[in-house]
Amino acid sequence: MDEIVNRVANSALEVFDLEDYYPKGVRTQIDLSQWLQEGFLLKEKDFREALKQHDWTQYKDHYVAVHCATEAIIPAWASILVTTFVFPFAKKVVLGNLTNLETSLYQDILAPLDYQIYLDKAVIIKGCSKKPVPESAYIMAVQYLQPFAKSIMYGEACSAVPLYKKAK
Repeated sequence: MDEIVNRVANSALEVFDLEDYYPKGVRTQIDLSQWLQEGFLLKEKDFREALKQHDWTQYKDHYVAVHCATEAIIPAWASILVTTFVFPFAKKVVLGNLTNLETSLYQDILAPLDYQIYLDKAVIIKGCSKKPVPESAYIMAVQYLQPFAKSIMYGEACSAVPLYKKAK
């Protein structure tokens, strides 16, 4: 009987797995509409009072996305004001939904990495993540890898989709 050989493990293929960089921590959305009259009308005095009464300590060490679930027209200062209350407790605050939050986290994480280690190598950006890695993170990753990699593929080693090959 022939020995089973893992050709992927023995190949020169470098795997870039965005899950390896996924930051641990609680993600929370704060919905501004909870402090709006009927979810749509911002009355400044009531809004400010509600923010003062809110327990901001519950967001300690959370990654926070500030958004409005209704189609209310909200002045820019409202989300900025909410940020002043939550910022002392949260790890990070962004305007938008949880996907915007994940995108912002990956921007912070991917930018300072040393991509020199992928110089002239075949790289596969691992797909099929178990964590909520946003599509935008894959787009960022390919932009950081392309100046260095000989080739870039996406997916799994057994069924990768070619994305880029450096001209000879």
